[in-house]
Amino acid sequence: MTETVTPGTPSARERIEDVLAAIRPAVRSDGGDIELVAFDEGEGLVQLRMVGACHACPMSMMTLRAGIEQRLRMQVPEVRIVEAI
Repeated sequence: MTETVTPGTPSARERIEDVLAAIRPAVRSDGGDIELVAFDEGEGLVQLRMVGACHACPMSMMTLRAGIEQRLRMQVPEVRIVEAI
């Protein structure tokens, strides 16, 4: 399924990247980072990779659910599911 984008309007993937860019400084300050691996438009599924300190951090799932997923779903309505791979 292809996303329909009006000229001049950022795609869902671009908006996801923008949200992650806004979150990254806080994550990096703790020695970690997040990478967008994939976005399935049909399912609304975002797959992220937690790296650095985030990879082994016991709080990373809480950060993913309470911080990253919530913000992505609020700012990018196409996002329905966020998972770490």
